[in-house]
Amino acid sequence: GYRRHGHSEIDDPTVTQPLLYRRIKDHPPLWKIYAQKCGIDAQPIADSVHAEYTAAQARSQSSSVLPKLTTLPEYWSPYRGGPASEADNVDTRVSPDALKEIAEVLITAPLGFALHPKVAGILNKRGQMARGELPVDFGMAELLAFGTLLRQGVPVRMSGQDSRRGTFGQRHAVLVDVETEREYTPLCHVSAGQPLFEVHNSPLSEAAVLGYEYGFSRDAPESLVIWEAQFGDFANGAQLIIDQFISAGEDKWGLLSGLVLLLPHGYEGQGPEHSSARLERFLQLAAEDNMQICQPSTAAQYFHLLRRQALRVWKKPLILLTPKGMLRHPDACSPREELSSGRFHPTLDYPAPGDALRLLLCSGKISHELHRERQRLQDAATAIVSIEELYPFPEETLKMALRRYPHIREIVWVQEEPGNMGALAYVLPKLEHIAGRRPVRSMKRSPSASPATGSAKAHAIEQTALVNLAFSPGTTS
Repeated sequence: GYRRHGHSEIDDPTVTQPLLYRRIKDHPPLWKIYAQKCGIDAQPIADSVHAEYTAAQARSQSSSVLPKLTTLPEYWSPYRGGPASEADNVDTRVSPDALKEIAEVLITAPLGFALHPKVAGILNKRGQMARGELPVDFGMAELLAFGTLLRQGVPVRMSGQDSRRGTFGQRHAVLVDVETEREYTPLCHVSAGQPLFEVHNSPLSEAAVLGYEYGFSRDAPESLVIWEAQFGDFANGAQLIIDQFISAGEDKWGLLSGLVLLLPHGYEGQGPEHSSARLERFLQLAAEDNMQICQPSTAAQYFHLLRRQALRVWKKPLILLTPKGMLRHPDACSPREELSSGRFHPTLDYPAPGDALRLLLCSGKISHELHRERQRLQDAATAIVSIEELYPFPEETLKMALRRYPHIREIVWVQEEPGNMGALAYVLPKLEHIAGRRPVRSMKRSPSASPATGSAKAHAIEQTALVNLAFSPGTTS
């Protein structure tokens, strides 16, 4: 193989490679070699193509109207891009009866199917969740979201590293018989004539797999298409696809996509390669309503967010920072009723027990840690608001929250990430804008070259200090 020209037709490679390009100049092009081997006189074909090209070039140079470069296929006609609108919100509630019926399918294995004892225990707990005896955790909320969508005729596709079981053993979308290794996928049996459900384990080749799923979402806009990183940090292996296509595809080419990225994120002492989904990078790429960036902190929020993504006609990529240790934590579980009566909220409010003088704003699992610390301190003067949708930024919702607390004296942004990472640089100017004359401070880890410490003990000390300082008036870390 060779390049007849340099980097482009206007590049002159003879300046640095004169001998090589002297040989290339005298080397016949591929079409001539092929025609000669086939015994074809290809010159008339070449002349015809060249004439067609020349005529098209002349027409374009004389045209005063800029032609539209892309036209979406007809199957994209029900969907739209452009700016976000309240009209794009959809009803994501599901009746209790439908949830119970789907849950029954999710927890039932075929007769004689030998389940692993751990999996049997998980299904037993999910049965209790279905009956309302236990609150719904993230894993069950996700499967219920998939099941309800399948019943409504929405195909669901997921791929990722260990996605069938779930990196943290939270999914078990595919059950395995421990005696025969026979597989059974409950979500393929939700209802008669249902659309396709598929979940695939993929290799550690993030750019290739994410690129494929982006293409799949382009060809199947009616589907919920999900790519899951084993840990959110692993998305950096697919940064090329994120930068070139997911964040900029609509702006560059008018191409829409509803692809979902599930990126496990949270500081839990697992080290620098297993803590951060690099939220700051996605926030830097966010502009012109090109995507959604959310960090749901409860199972019900996750349920409604997945359903909203699949059902509404406004098609944008969804960057979803999912939890790890909070997947089964009681604080993140939701009553079954919230799946039937609620919706996705851009912010979640933890009102102060008394007259609020301070407002802590945060996103992700740290909202639960702050809530527990407030209870421990019996602090009645601090309100907490978790921002669940960071982009598009819920400015009006936060303004309403501030109006609920007229005596607030200071606003504090609290994050787990170092000061040069996370949402700090993105949210601070926005918070200062809506805060009026109230001071806005921040609590975070010190700026760092590494996303997190490699020591679990050091992490625990940092996290405890961070949460404690968040309740100390007038301090900034």
